[in-house]
Amino acid sequence: MNFETKKLASGLYFVATPIGSARDITLRALDTLASADVIAAEDTRTARRLMDIHGIPLRDRPMVAYHDHNGEKARPRLLKYLEEGCSVAYASEAGTPLVADPGYHLSVAAIEAGYPVTSAPGPSAMIAALTIAGLPTDKFLFAGFLPNAKSARRKALSAVADTDATLVFYESPKRLKASLNDMADTFGSERKAAVCRELTKKFEEVARGTLEELASAFAERTVKGEIVVLVNRVGTKTVDASSIDDALKEALKSNSVKDSASIVADTFNVARRDVYQKALAIAKDAKD
Repeated sequence: MNFETKKLASGLYFVATPIGSARDITLRALDTLASADVIAAEDTRTARRLMDIHGIPLRDRPMVAYHDHNGEKARPRLLKYLEEGCSVAYASEAGTPLVADPGYHLSVAAIEAGYPVTSAPGPSAMIAALTIAGLPTDKFLFAGFLPNAKSARRKALSAVADTDATLVFYESPKRLKASLNDMADTFGSERKAAVCRELTKKFEEVARGTLEELASAFAERTVKGEIVVLVNRVGTKTVDASSIDDALKEALKSNSVKDSASIVADTFNVARRDVYQKALAIAKDAKD
């Protein structure tokens, strides 16, 4: 294959790379890797292998490792190349740079220094999973990786429990069972979800069902690979408005507005923010 190797303008180019199949790379990404003056990568071995697969010679160009553990040391070197007028292509190990991958601080530093920052977009595990999960895609929240500790994980899940959007999490195989159990407890066992594993790879798997079903399905399994967990948005229930008002009036007799709203929202499984507004109005009317 012939690639465009014309001189790239000086700047930082973030290059999305395949999450599995090496063929899932754009022609522009290949052109960028073939033409950049400097190649930077989260894992230089992976980047070199990808370039070899697609017949892109490194030639005498510098290849710089840039990852979470050496960013402070490597960043000045890459900024120096930009200062000298070079084009620098940065590739994460898999997927789109900066999306749960290194590169953020490099991006900010380049922008603050006044250098152009460009994206050669492409593969993303998050978008691939949304495409095949069978859950709504008109609105979604990417919540990244959950904390390791159980209490912190449950706190993070509680913070997004009422979000009116499909929730997307990256998870490790070691924590999948615990996370699914915590999600079932926090979001409700009947909430629809999907576990997408090894996307675009040979053993790609998509498991769909309720959180209770998925927690049970993976309870005794040992899984490997990259995992994306998606959870349906909070359900909406038709609840008689007068029932909520009556419950709020009763709760307000012995609780604050905030606590009353939380108690009633949990009782009827409805959005807290809406109940809170009702509670404020009822409390105001009572004072008047």
